[in-house]
Amino acid sequence: MRVEVVTNIASGSVGKDAPGQAEAILAEHGVTGRVHAPGEKDLNTCLREALDAEPEALLVVAGDGTARAAAEMAGPDGPMVAPLPGGTMNMLPHALYGVVPWQTAMADCLKSGQERMISGGEVNGRLFFVAAILGSPALWAEAREAARAGRADLAVLRARRALRRAFSSRLRYVLDGRPKGKTEALTLMCPLVSTALHEDERALEAAALDPSSALDIFRLGVKTVTGDWRDDPSVSVGRCRIGKVWAGGRIPAIFDGEPARLDDTVSIRFRPKAFRALVPASQSSTP
Repeated sequence: MRVEVVTNIASGSVGKDAPGQAEAILAEHGVTGRVHAPGEKDLNTCLREALDAEPEALLVVAGDGTARAAAEMAGPDGPMVAPLPGGTMNMLPHALYGVVPWQTAMADCLKSGQERMISGGEVNGRLFFVAAILGSPALWAEAREAARAGRADLAVLRARRALRRAFSSRLRYVLDGRPKGKTEALTLMCPLVSTALHEDERALEAAALDPSSALDIFRLGVKTVTGDWRDDPSVSVGRCRIGKVWAGGRIPAIFDGEPARLDDTVSIRFRPKAFRALVPASQSSTP
């Protein structure tokens, strides 16, 4: 196997020794490959150059945003992608490999790697492979990003804005031609992580979260921890292959852990073949 490895040494749990560790793991498994350590601003350019080299696999040690970007760039017809856990939340890596260090996940992929086709969702051209959140709760992610960047003042301002927006700008939505609904937030989960969907199901799980008070939010938070949030009266759950969402202004969103801002009207669709993941043989299908 010939691979390209991209490491973001500035990312959450990667570290300056990552390139050397990656080279050692490649050598240990007799795999030919190049290891890149670009600056954070050069990540997307480096990903594109690595894919243009036409390797059999692209291994990425970075955060959620870079993992999602690599999978989106490769697509279903490109090289296999191994998004290894190098960030803070590591949503896609944990969904594919479990909660393990990136070195372990990389070694396992090289030792017994197999292809696994991953489905996903798309919102106005932006892909996600784990989950997306649309609506005012997504504003809390912007506060989190400011805190991670060391901007406590900006984090406080964004947290206050998130509180002001709560219950003041609800979404309207239509999913698969069903009657129009109104909600505080719409969560879209891919078959990769949804416990309500089979791995091969050709749909997203859509959950409209519409708490009407702080007490409802608290109750929903408790049920999220206990795992029975789908039974909460403020949650409406269904399947979604196509849909439309609109609001009175730009829609805040989170895609696989990364915040974004969308137009006031967006379209949703399920992507049955989004990218080819490189996974260990033990993870080549959902248990």
